[in-house]
Amino acid sequence: MLEHDTGFMQLALAEADKARSLGEVPVGALAVRDGLVVGRGHNRRESDQDPLAHAEVLALREAARTLGSWRLNGVTLYVTLEPCLMCAGAMVLARIDRLVYGAPDPKAGAVASVTRALDEPRWNHHFPVESGVLAEESSAMLRDFFRGLRGG
Repeated sequence: MLEHDTGFMQLALAEADKARSLGEVPVGALAVRDGLVVGRGHNRRESDQDPLAHAEVLALREAARTLGSWRLNGVTLYVTLEPCLMCAGAMVLARIDRLVYGAPDPKAGAVASVTRALDEPRWNHHFPVESGVLAEESSAMLRDFFRGLRGG
């Protein structure tokens, strides 16, 4: 883990809290290059009625607009929850440099939990992954959200 990972993950948690306030599953993402935030995102699937409106995809889109390129070389993506298969694929295609995530996702995680999509040797791009950064805070936010939906 790098020295600044915790600080950027705290900002990703703030994005997750924005999703929670909209009634969305509280997942947040942050794209960072050269120490600067170039993209932010939080889940908006329900708000936008868009199956692709995951926090990671929205942060990658904003980073591409900010940087003027779909090739996100030099970008680290911080995500509060282990990415799903769609988001893991988007990261490969965007050519990010690094992924840092918080909580594991035992139902849809495509990095380590359900499948290990990023380990596919035939992909044309690979990058290091750091997991477990502020995992307890990320997990607690998700637990509280789903407990609230169940009414208890």
